[in-house]
Amino acid sequence: MKREPFAARRGFYPSNPKALAAELDRWLPEATVARKVVAAVVPHAGYAYSGEVAGKVYAAIEVPDHVVILCPKHTPHGATRAIMTSGTWAMPGFDVPVDGELAVAIRDACALEEDEEAHRGEHSLEVQLPFLHRRNPKFALTPIAVGASRLETLRKLGEGLAKAIRAFGRPTLLLASSDMSHESGAARARKNDPVAIECMLALDAAGLYGKVTELDITMCGYAPATAVLTAAKALGATRAELLGYQTSLDHGGTEDWVVGYAGIVFE
Repeated sequence: MKREPFAARRGFYPSNPKALAAELDRWLPEATVARKVVAAVVPHAGYAYSGEVAGKVYAAIEVPDHVVILCPKHTPHGATRAIMTSGTWAMPGFDVPVDGELAVAIRDACALEEDEEAHRGEHSLEVQLPFLHRRNPKFALTPIAVGASRLETLRKLGEGLAKAIRAFGRPTLLLASSDMSHESGAARARKNDPVAIECMLALDAAGLYGKVTELDITMCGYAPATAVLTAAKALGATRAELLGYQTSLDHGGTEDWVVGYAGIVFE
């Protein structure tokens, strides 16, 4: 399958290659010394809103030739935990190949379902690809969509990811694509987002899942983040750092609908 650029057609980022390059120039600050990280949480709204926070993450880290991205499912289409193990993702001006060897290993280790439909109309993974391509045009992608799941299921997914990546034996970056709270007003976002962020900074996957459930935190990618936190810790991550946090209000949004954006790295 050649997966066509869904999010570009809907204005999340420019569909024209030159305009996209200019947008990346806007949001990617000059990299200093890139850090080798195990994993990261990166937001996925339109670049006009979350591009600054995402750019801070991508400017700070090394992007190896192998990248695994877990994203939430904003649509009901396809399997709850879906992977693609072949094909390409078409983007404005370039294609990203699916990392067949690693994707198959992860599929088998995590009992994921081979399913292109879950990815066809999902924006949250796609918006990461231009940033990654700018940092490393040679990277190959393992795309995984994760819907609402029980904590034990996400724990097993994270453990399977760690096992497959460790056995793969080559530098691999693990990403969770997630925005933070989605609220009709800033008060709940400002109250709840620090709670979820604190759990992620503590590498506490169960704590994140528990607080999201207990407080009804409207973090769309809590399931990918829970699995990635589990995997990152199993792969040796011992510390985390918040590189940026903003809300849509910082970029011209209104109180009618407030979304939070956090960028966190795990080392």
